[in-house]
Amino acid sequence: MIGKLKGIIETLGDDTALIDVNGVCYEAHCSGRTLQALPRVGEAAVLFIEMIVREDMIRLYGFATEGEKNWFKLLMTVQGVGSRVALGILSILSPSDLSSAIALQDKAMVGRASGVGPKLAQRIVSELKGKVPAGVAIDAGAMGLQTALGEGLATGNVSDAVSALVNLGYGQAQASSALARVVAKEGEDTPTEKLIRLGLRELSS
Repeated sequence: MIGKLKGIIETLGDDTALIDVNGVCYEAHCSGRTLQALPRVGEAAVLFIEMIVREDMIRLYGFATEGEKNWFKLLMTVQGVGSRVALGILSILSPSDLSSAIALQDKAMVGRASGVGPKLAQRIVSELKGKVPAGVAIDAGAMGLQTALGEGLATGNVSDAVSALVNLGYGQAQASSALARVVAKEGEDTPTEKLIRLGLRELSS
């Protein structure tokens, strides 16, 4: 099995990268985020590889980080999610963004990916709830708050503060992370207005 490739980028396609490893070129199918993270043609690169072997094909999937690779494998455990859909999700959501979407049960965020309809998005966030693959760095406090928000268990003032920050244009994951840091310092009983003010300070720092 191939777990990682280290070599020189031969060519970059719309959804593939060709890596020359000591004269042998390997084609890896990649997410848009991974392709953007790779260096230019002719430069050295490293890809974490998931190899899928079937009767009619052997295909390599390449990822910029081990966390992205592990999310790919976890997404593929959901019925209706094949390799194309999994790569589509990882093209628009980073591993940490995806962790936040699952914690918040935010099917709309997952549904932005190509090939993911409302029913499939709901199945993904439901079946993967509470699961974070190895290699994905998360803020424990932020994840706890995001989970509480997703389950409707966050205190009203915290939930209102998150909503206010989202209405100001910040992403829900950004707002949750900032307020998790504020709550850790000030406590959950902090008035909504103060949470919003301190949350904005965190977001601008």
